[in-house]
Amino acid sequence: MPAKTTLDDDRAMPDDRGVPAEAVTPLIRGVAVLRRLTEAGGTLSASGLERSTGLARSTVDRIASTLARMGYVRLDGRDVVLAPRVMELGNAYLAALALPDLLSSHADALADELDESVSLAVADRDGIRFIHQATRRRAMSLSFRIGDLLPAERTAPGPLFATEWTDAQWRAWHERRAADPEDRSFPAVPPTEHTSADEDFERRAERARKDGWALDDQLIEPGLVAVSVPVRDPRAGGRIACVASVVSHTSRHTAANLRDTLLPRLRTAVAEMERELREAPPPRPGQAPAGLATWTGASKQELGREFVESLARGLTVLTAFGTGRAELTLTDVARATGLSRATARRALITYEHLGLVRQSGTRGFALTPRVLSLGFPPLSRTTLARIATPHLAELADRVHESASLAVLTPSGEEIQYTARAATSRVMSVNVTVGTRLPAYATSLGRVLLADVPAADRRLGELRPLTPRTTTDPTTLAAELEEIRGRGYALVDEELEEGLRSIAVPVRDRTGRVVAAANVATHAARRSVEECVRDVLPELTATAERITADLGVAGRFARVPVV
Repeated sequence: MPAKTTLDDDRAMPDDRGVPAEAVTPLIRGVAVLRRLTEAGGTLSASGLERSTGLARSTVDRIASTLARMGYVRLDGRDVVLAPRVMELGNAYLAALALPDLLSSHADALADELDESVSLAVADRDGIRFIHQATRRRAMSLSFRIGDLLPAERTAPGPLFATEWTDAQWRAWHERRAADPEDRSFPAVPPTEHTSADEDFERRAERARKDGWALDDQLIEPGLVAVSVPVRDPRAGGRIACVASVVSHTSRHTAANLRDTLLPRLRTAVAEMERELREAPPPRPGQAPAGLATWTGASKQELGREFVESLARGLTVLTAFGTGRAELTLTDVARATGLSRATARRALITYEHLGLVRQSGTRGFALTPRVLSLGFPPLSRTTLARIATPHLAELADRVHESASLAVLTPSGEEIQYTARAATSRVMSVNVTVGTRLPAYATSLGRVLLADVPAADRRLGELRPLTPRTTTDPTTLAAELEEIRGRGYALVDEELEEGLRSIAVPVRDRTGRVVAAANVATHAARRSVEECVRDVLPELTATAERITADLGVAGRFARVPVV
């Protein structure tokens, strides 16, 4: 078994030394599994988890089974894969923090204006962690994700945060540098080849204190430059709430040019962000989770030994925090989750040991940025197709027919297939991802068109593709209104003779239809009545799962639909 380490970082698996007596061991192990999956990019085999955590294979299997039951991972053959729902842990921190909700629109507007990437970062011990990214799509573009942790000394925000470090924090930074001179405990950045002297960063921090801004001149990797300005919270005595950065490449800007040309506009944007912090009303507390303790108890009864109830209950504690619930007492946590005070207390003690929770005030607790290390970074760049694919595969297995996801093309006249799950049959619907078809003649297209206001619909030329194709605009408009009301579309041999399909909408967290999912079959296999009776309930349930995952994934991260 690999030796365990006592180094306190995101990659470390603590040993028993220094662990509080009341800490929950299964919770410590479950957090370690989530961190290893995160570092591996979201997918790792069970044997890989066994090697990287030092846990027994049976323990890994039980943890994976529990996380799968919670929807935090899915089991794909021998692999354990992070699932979008695990992002609810990071969402709890970001919602409680409130900064993304208040400041992200300002960062996005600045990125659009400058045509450069803009990021927001918070301090995380002696590192920085991103809480928002507004990136530009280019061949040379920023690859950092929400939740990525970077060493302070190799960034532009780092010296600014260091201006507020205590002597103890500086000592911890020196110790980390001595223990990890190549930054191998920061998987989001390449190991450093040329270690700079500690005095270099100290001088940069002192310069940042005087100037009120800082530069990164290719400290992370060659070609990457950034300029940063602190966003100070007037309600917290002017302390740094986060740091806003404009990031570019030397093919577009040198560091000096970035400072001379873009720093003034960045400062103006930061002033607007600080005004937002000063004038924003206190957030209204969001709805706390309910019935979690009952759910974990029922899952334990159903799955028995394969469900680690103490792990599941411990993870629910993190979701007690959120909008308007940045600081909670032990009683608040127990009430929100339905757990006993003793169970909630042990979970909070465990999280404080792991650095995921800190004490706030005399009786309260608050989440730390390290919560974002639990699965958030690799999923913050996910797409709707990736979210939908496993759900479509499960649907295809259940109904023994091909299932698909599609979106409207920019013209609004066609659909484009973005995800597919085929079934094994001698005769099956043969459509590949990327295929475009006329929207008016497909069930997917009609669901999508039904959500478009009548005045904005673009139907294109209504050509008869089969003798049964609807080509009369008035008839089609009436059909779309019916689809909008009943929530599904069924197209019977209008696109191709012998092809019958049924589709339902997929919505984003605002309720807007952004895609459609369908099941297609040969007309000889299922009647229209059987499609509605047998397939529609399964299809609707699948669309609801995709919608739910999209809602979680899209709370603070952009989820492209194509």
